[in-house]
Amino acid sequence: MSPAAVTWPSNVACTTIGSNLQVKSRGAPFGPDDGTLAPWVVLASLPFAPEIVIPTIRAMAQLDLGMTKRYGFKPSFNQTYVVPDSPTGWWVTPHHFGVDQGPVALMIENYRTGLIWNIIRQSPYITAGLRRAGFTGGWL
Repeated sequence: MSPAAVTWPSNVACTTIGSNLQVKSRGAPFGPDDGTLAPWVVLASLPFAPEIVIPTIRAMAQLDLGMTKRYGFKPSFNQTYVVPDSPTGWWVTPHHFGVDQGPVALMIENYRTGLIWNIIRQSPYITAGLRRAGFTGGWL
C-alpha cells in the first residue's frame, strides 16, 4: 500500500520514540514532528479513545510493519523519510523494544475488562499517592 493511500486520524498518539533522525520527545503541537509514528503508542491509547485507535490500527495493519510477526508492530516508522532499499520504500525501525509491549498488554486488558485499573483502585498506596500529588475526581 502506498503511504498516500492511508488516512490517519487527526489526533494520533505521540511519545518519545526513535526515528530515522534521532530519539526525541515528539508530538504536536509542541514537540518536533518529523512524521515518525509509533504503532505501540496508538495501541496503548485503546481504552481512552477506541473510536480513534481501532481504525488507526486497522490502517497501520495494512502497512508492512510486522503486525502478524513474532514481536508485532515495529516500534516506529516514518512514511515521509524515503529509504530506497527498504521493503516499504520508507523508514521503518529495524529494532524491537520489549518496553513497548508492557503498556500495550496492560491497555488492551483495560479496554477489555478494566482489570488493571480495578486493581490499582484497590491499592491504598496508589490512591493515597495520587491524592497527595493533587489528583481528584474520577475514581478517586
